[in-house]
Amino acid sequence: MPDPEPLIPKHGGYRKLKSFQIAQLVYDVTVRFCNRYIDRKSRTRDQMTQAARSGVQNIAEGSQASGTSKKTELKLTNVARSSLEELRLDYEDFLRQRRLPQWGREDPRRAQLIALRPATADEVAACVREVHDGARAKDKRGQNGLNGRNGQSTKSTSSTTSTAPPTYAEIAANAALTLTAVACSLLDRQRAAQAAAFERDGGFTERLYRTRQEHRSRSEGA
Repeated sequence: MPDPEPLIPKHGGYRKLKSFQIAQLVYDVTVRFCNRYIDRKSRTRDQMTQAARSGVQNIAEGSQASGTSKKTELKLTNVARSSLEELRLDYEDFLRQRRLPQWGREDPRRAQLIALRPATADEVAACVREVHDGARAKDKRGQNGLNGRNGQSTKSTSSTTSTAPPTYAEIAANAALTLTAVACSLLDRQRAAQAAAFERDGGFTERLYRTRQEHRSRSEGA
């Protein structure tokens, strides 16, 4: 005979969720980013920090509430997703308003960061430095290649275009934006799974009804 369904199933464990881990990393990166690049008097600074924090806190709260309310879990997961979407727009605004390019989905720097799977803000910062230094070195090699032995250009200046290497701010914003997009994607899948489970199994009320029915059946069969 199978074990009876627990009235309050195992819940919590949010620290093991990949969505929580990435959202927490986004929060740490955002705090560091705002401290360095956003004016302390700007409302945007507080809004970005609070949006990032909301993503983390609502994932945790939703996971903890799942024991007695799948509906609350789903609602809070949706709040976390909405908060991170707000944060994503803030990073996009930062780049657009400063006329800095945003990495496309196929940008190798974006793929490089995702493949590294950084776990801390320090690891993200190291990746930002690596991209920055690599771009600077490439630009320097390009400049050397344009000059002859006497420092004269070996190509027509009219056919040569010069693109300044990316700044730390540009790379840092794109790195944070990439991680935020990953967190949003994870929450999309988590939200879909929660909705499917709620539709299939119901919530606490349905579980309470089933538990009472099982108890009544056992009592009548005794």
